[in-house]
Amino acid sequence: MTAKSGTRATTATRKTSKSTAAKSKAKKPRTATSTATRRASGKTPAVTPKLVEVKEATVAKPALRKKELIELVVERSGAKKKDAKPAIEAALAVLGEALADGRELNLKPFGKLKIARQEEKSNGTVIVCRVRQPKDSPPETSADGGLHAAE
Repeated sequence: MTAKSGTRATTATRKTSKSTAAKSKAKKPRTATSTATRRASGKTPAVTPKLVEVKEATVAKPALRKKELIELVVERSGAKKKDAKPAIEAALAVLGEALADGRELNLKPFGKLKIARQEEKSNGTVIVCRVRQPKDSPPETSADGGLHAAE
């Protein structure tokens, strides 16, 4: 039985490669001499398989809101919330103004933000940006060993 099943698989494979070869032949215009040459030699063109890479699907995480940003900065920096909140709001306002002016942002370790295109809509401006982040950007440390934000 194994010989028969092996023969069937080989036959199925031959049919598949013949149909694949026939499809590729149909796409390219042929001359009479090239067809006659192939028939005389008895060889069919070799079909090379193409390797297809499958990337894993990424699941979008919830957006980072200003409230959560302030809490994370307070936690990481050790500053008081009443001191950190105005500074973060001012920084966000400056970043928004820079984007509105069409400026690129180069903020380590966040990365380099470049505006790809900008379009005015009835309810606001749509800005499409690209962000390039370095692969290995260790957090900057001071002489005392503490973590500090990059300037």
